[in-house]
Amino acid sequence: MQTSSKLENFQRNVASKFHIYNSVFITLPFDAIDNTGVLLPLFTEICETGFKNRWTPLQTIQAFRSKYLTDATDQELHDLLFRFIQYVERQIVLFDAVEDAAFAKVNPMEGRGSLREMIERAETKDKKAALTHFLKHFKVRTVLTAHPTQFYPGSVLGIITDLTEAIREDDLLKIKQLLAQLGKTPFIKKQKPTPYDEATSLIWYLEHVFYHTTSSVLSTLQKNVLEGQELENCLLNLGFWPGGDRDGNPFVTANITLQVADRLRQAIVRCYYADIRKLKRKLTFKSVDRLVADLEFKLYQSLYHAEENNALNIDHFHAVLGEIAGILQKDHQSLYLEDVLVLSQKMRVFGLHFATLDIRQNSQVHEKVFAGVFDAFSKKGAIAADASKDWALDSLLNIAEKPIQPVDFGDPLIQSTLESILAMRHIQSVNGEMGCNRYIISNNETSRDVLEIYTLFQLCGWHEPTVDFVPLFESVNDLQEAATVMEALYNDPKYSDHLGRRNRRQTVMLGFSDGTKDGGYLMANWSIFKAKESITSMSRQYGIEVIFFDGRGGPPARGGGKTHKFYASLGSTIENNEIQLTIQGQTISSNFGTLDSCRWNLENLISAGAQNDVFLKEKNNLTTSEKAILDEMAQIGYEAYTAFKARPEFLPYLEHMSTLPYYALTNIGSRPAKRNAGSSLDFAALRAIPFVGSWSQLKQNVPGFFGVGSALDYFEQQGRWHEVQKLYHRSLFFRTLLENSMMALAKSFFPLTAYMEQDPEFGSFWQLIHNEYELSKKWLLKLADHEELMENYPDGKASVALREQIVKPLLAIQQYALFQLAAIRRNEQDKKDEEVYKKLVTRSLFGNTNASRNSA
Repeated sequence: MQTSSKLENFQRNVASKFHIYNSVFITLPFDAIDNTGVLLPLFTEICETGFKNRWTPLQTIQAFRSKYLTDATDQELHDLLFRFIQYVERQIVLFDAVEDAAFAKVNPMEGRGSLREMIERAETKDKKAALTHFLKHFKVRTVLTAHPTQFYPGSVLGIITDLTEAIREDDLLKIKQLLAQLGKTPFIKKQKPTPYDEATSLIWYLEHVFYHTTSSVLSTLQKNVLEGQELENCLLNLGFWPGGDRDGNPFVTANITLQVADRLRQAIVRCYYADIRKLKRKLTFKSVDRLVADLEFKLYQSLYHAEENNALNIDHFHAVLGEIAGILQKDHQSLYLEDVLVLSQKMRVFGLHFATLDIRQNSQVHEKVFAGVFDAFSKKGAIAADASKDWALDSLLNIAEKPIQPVDFGDPLIQSTLESILAMRHIQSVNGEMGCNRYIISNNETSRDVLEIYTLFQLCGWHEPTVDFVPLFESVNDLQEAATVMEALYNDPKYSDHLGRRNRRQTVMLGFSDGTKDGGYLMANWSIFKAKESITSMSRQYGIEVIFFDGRGGPPARGGGKTHKFYASLGSTIENNEIQLTIQGQTISSNFGTLDSCRWNLENLISAGAQNDVFLKEKNNLTTSEKAILDEMAQIGYEAYTAFKARPEFLPYLEHMSTLPYYALTNIGSRPAKRNAGSSLDFAALRAIPFVGSWSQLKQNVPGFFGVGSALDYFEQQGRWHEVQKLYHRSLFFRTLLENSMMALAKSFFPLTAYMEQDPEFGSFWQLIHNEYELSKKWLLKLADHEELMENYPDGKASVALREQIVKPLLAIQQYALFQLAAIRRNEQDKKDEEVYKKLVTRSLFGNTNASRNSA
């Protein structure tokens, strides 16, 4: 699709419709909304003037007040600001719905990155056989995580779904009703959700989107590539973290894990039951009707009489569906055969688990638990007082007379960890091995971090656990040492035996979010690339197939952006038989929230794998000199970012000038905003979501660009610009890396905080950030030969621009509240409205985040 037609498509199907339906929203009969709807555009106009003239937020509010609210009290002013927030929140919902409804029209569903384009390309280049082989071995796993950045409660998500459908059908009456419902529906969650609540919310997407889309994608491939043969390889599968991610979340217990696993099983059985009932209405023929009725009865019993222990056997279902298919082919001219094959395919993919529930815990917790178990054996006299814990790793199993149990220990940490292990085993017995067969060790620094938890599994009596132990490397230093750690693990005899039982396959997780927080954008991304290369090379020497699992968030700073392009660019030096990645927060609803968007993004991931493996594998490889350039750039960016973090203003700036302290006040997730319980701000304990999100709220997006400008400027000053230019044009990896940084720049808006330049405490710090922004923008535009940021993505650029325009009043209100709170902190203003200002910050945080869709 041409650039101009992309933009025209967006303007016609999104921008124009939004403005039309927004005008309808203004006319709806809400209390005081008439006044709000009239005043909001006037307020926006004043804000624009304030941004242009570098007014303080207080000056902007005072200018609006003096012109339009001359007799208003402070309370009346604040009440209006809250109404502005409520109004804009609903405008954002409307825009989301309009954009979702137009997804298939704005995006080329059968263009570049689609299955159709991939298949046609294979046929043109005589690579059909290679593509067939690829599809029989390649896998994509999308893992829905418990990291919330989506602020909509379930009731609002339901309205968005219905509104999207009404807009798609141009049903004006229904649209007006839904907008009226939206105006009366609260957006604020009064209580934090439990981990079970989070799981329930995400299971909705599994049932209503992934269940149907996954089957549709696989059916397309079977028809057009495999010539009707069933794809036995589970090309697409799902992972699930809510209810299993215990890292820093004390509310995730073994009981919660079991409840979520049960809910996942119920959800998939419910899906099967709905399908089998539809099939029963079609298969009314002799000899098959009885078989279908029997399957329906078994599913019904499992759903509604679970207490009678009606165990389901997925293999039995496959066998019966196979028998039905055979009868249809032999006696009934294959009538409705495809419906039977599609259901059989779904059961092959989803089993009784729907999505694999991952368990995750921090290595430091395991260390404490292992030490506690070691001490317990010491007190019993089973271990010599001077025995080392390294000795214990090898010998505890021989000493233990029977499997250890949670009740054997008084420490709640030991009890809960052992209970998680036992819960995994129980889930496998009910939902199958795929129900819960991965244990992720976050903050993994040594091979011992893996061996400790592996030994605990064995001490619990699970001597040959059907579990994959997945080390997660996050910091720059840990990424650089990852290959050494993995080699030590491979050389451990006990663990080597375990890998033998797991088909010589090892999954390694790499964290983009904490890597960027630790080392900056360039260093984090390049360190992950190099870690993958070194782990791949070393694993191949040991005959082990390594699988990389990427911990990605929404924005470029957390591994988001044009993700599929990264996977298309890896080359032959990085193992790429599987693409595994986390889908977090807003990215779930924005990229996988509808049937169209989910299909589009799944197809892009499959196509990216094919592009790297089938079409461009060797061409994607970086040369030694290109790697040297990236090494140099990453180091320069790292030094710039490290110096920036070392500034004494760094943490105080985030604490006093951003929304960082207010994330803990929002009821969006069950997990605490920090890993520790202390009141002081500890950078190491700070989670990536509030860190990245706070920069996004400031419209500064530091984690997505800081250090990029410095690195590019160095090469320009050294007369080596041509080296960077050549690398940009030749390497898809490097080009995508910098294009994502351009997206972070495009979502920045420094006029919002330009007043900070005059701040006596933080003025020079703000200027430092702004200088790096301008430097990054200048050299990235030159490198891409563009006049404007995101010039080659006009529809994406237009979407960002319209969203940012809608949200500017919220940004101004938020800055006003932060400005007043800063004045109170400096004793320049009394505290009578302090709680009001805090509430304004928190409430505006919701809308700003939802508008960005991938801000954290």
